[in-house]
Parts: sequence; structure tokens; C-alpha cells
Amino acid sequence: MSYCEDTIKKMLPKAYVRKHVAHEIYVAATHFKNLVPMMDKYVYNDGTTKDLMSLTGTIPVLFNDKTYNIPICLWIEESYPQTAPICYIRPTREMMIVRGKFISSNGEVEMPYLEEWKNGECDLVTLLQVMAVMFGDFPPVCIQPHSEPEQASCWLQFQRQAEVLSKTDGSFYVSLLREDDQPFQQDNETSC
Repeated sequence: MSYCEDTIKKMLPKAYVRKHVAHEIYVAATHFKNLVPMMDKYVYNDGTTKDLMSLTGTIPVLFNDKTYNIPICLWIEESYPQTAPICYIRPTREMMIVRGKFISSNGEVEMPYLEEWKNGECDLVTLLQVMAVMFGDFPPVCIQPHSEPEQASCWLQFQRQAEVLSKTDGSFYVSLLREDDQPFQQDNETSC
């Protein structure tokens, strides 16, 4: 379902800079067709809740010459665009979060683009593009272990299924293998 700018603007409470935020959400949803704008309750770390606009869905990520759809949620606070969105990985039941350099154990995305956010220089489309590139280098999810006990950590499972390789430029990438040596499903991917 596509949303027009006016529909998005009507969804936003008056506390938002409605015209600007609606335009950015519209542009982001146009570039990333699997993202849907919606108002929902966000729960802060201190337990307080607030109705916030979010962009929820998947973004395509190129990994080992294949495209995978990584589930995300961007929470846009009323102070946007002065403050960066709060970004999370939203794994499906078949996935586990891979805590790493840019992903916390609860799935929050913590990366330089967000930390160095500047009003007027940063926007949602660029943020999503940076996330897609970053997730191609550092996959944020792995498939749930099916033959392992429930308490098996994602990191251990990830290490068993992945091989860390280095590129000629000195950077690293992860090569994931399925147990049956079959290629991963590419359309509407729920594992990486």
C-alpha cells in the first residue's frame, strides 16, 4: 500500500513539524517500498510510553551478491529532524539479533550516522541507505538454531554457520552457509 504525503501528514500529531516530516516519510517510503508509516506506542527505557510515528518493514541488503530483506523499525520523535530517529532491528521468529559493532543486544542500531545527526544535513533516505550498506558488511540477524537447545546463544550459532573472511582492502565480511548447502531464499528473505 502506498501512502500520499497528505495521508501521512494527517497521521501525524500537531507536535510534529508535520509538513517536513510527512515529506521525508513519503520520500523514504517511495525509495524503500517495503516500509510502512504508522503511529504506535513507543516504550522508552524508563518504562514511559508515547505515541510516535514509525517506519516499519524491511530494507533490501546486498550480502554475498544476494539481496536479503532485513526487518527494521525507525521511530521518529516529535523533535525530528533536530534529533535522529531511534532505529531497531525487528527480527522475525526465524531470526536472532547478532549483537555487534553497530547493533545492541536489544536490536537498537547504534552507528555514526545517527550519533552525528545534523538537522539539515541528515535525512531518512540517506539513513536507510547507510543502514543497508552497513548491514551488508555487518549482518544484524542470523537464522534461529533449530537443532540447538533453546539457550544456545546467537553468537555461538552465528560462529558455527559463518566464516569471517577478509577482503583485499583490509575490511572483513561474513560468509554464511546453510546446513544443507542450498542457497538462501532471496525474495522476502527472513534469514541471512
